[in-house]
Amino acid sequence: MSEVLEERAESIRMIRDSAGAVAPRGGDSKRVRGLRFVAPGFDKRVFAQMGEFGWIGLAVDETAGGAGLGMSEAIALNEELAAGLAPEPLIPAMLSARLLAAAGDQLLLAPLLAGKRVVLTAWQERADTLAAPGNADAPRVFIPQAGGADMFLVPVREGAGLALYAVPAAGADVALEKTMDGGYFGTLRANPAKGQRIASDISAVLDDALDEAALMTAGAMVGLMERAFDMTLSYLKTRQQFGRIIGTFQSLQHRAADLKIHLSLTRAAVEAAAAALDGGVAGDARKAAVSKAKARAGESGLMVLRQSIQLHGGIGYTDEYDVGLYLRRGMVIANQFGSAALHRRRFMALAPEDAE
Repeated sequence: MSEVLEERAESIRMIRDSAGAVAPRGGDSKRVRGLRFVAPGFDKRVFAQMGEFGWIGLAVDETAGGAGLGMSEAIALNEELAAGLAPEPLIPAMLSARLLAAAGDQLLLAPLLAGKRVVLTAWQERADTLAAPGNADAPRVFIPQAGGADMFLVPVREGAGLALYAVPAAGADVALEKTMDGGYFGTLRANPAKGQRIASDISAVLDDALDEAALMTAGAMVGLMERAFDMTLSYLKTRQQFGRIIGTFQSLQHRAADLKIHLSLTRAAVEAAAAALDGGVAGDARKAAVSKAKARAGESGLMVLRQSIQLHGGIGYTDEYDVGLYLRRGMVIANQFGSAALHRRRFMALAPEDAE
């Protein structure tokens, strides 16, 4: 058992190290700033590099061409990339890879895993939901970085099942809206019948895949929190006021300690949920574990990010200072795959009575 844990710890360490090649913590933010509000909002060459590293298929079974790793590794990867503010839509691509692998469609899966094609899943019909889509004619909203997609996967309710269609992005009716972090959300109005039907029923796998995407998003929030907190500690240790380092002021020390507690509790919740999923937990217990982590990450994440801005004082509110980039990204991803309120309600409905 100890050997298995040591192997997983080494795997996670290597993944964290590899993420630094794309989005180093504390690195130059020039690339990120250069992509802000410039469609499609990310660099397809970097997305291709993510495919070359095997990240898109990290949690896809080896028999389907993936790496066959678990949620613990996926969490570590997305945490590191978020700490480096990488804008590429890795989590949405990983969601699509999960669906294509379940559908057995190698024609789309292989180029997606290689990073040669950007395939995004247009599943959401309204704000703040994890409910499976229904009406084929309903617009699909909040598709991250939709302007860079080569193909959309569109789940459609057909009888008792949930069919999956592949709709080419070329010629599709996609409206883009800017997000505050410099990226884009897309709204897709498409007729799935004009696409290719690649699976007859993905109901079960979509539910699981959305939960995994929610947990990876919670991991990304941990990365944002931690990097912003580290920047704040560094600022408190160097900024002087009234002839003293402001980090020596007791009131600021107490506030920093509170942020550290929130960060530690969030990390613990996310890593516990990842371990539970890797251990095979299923059903309501699986959903409850994910919701506990996502609710904690959404609430504590935004609190830590906002407090980090405040502890920097006036400079923290300027666009030129990098700590604000983390708050903007956090505000964009906080409600993706369910808000804190949605996941809190789901946790209370599904968690066992003795759950903390």
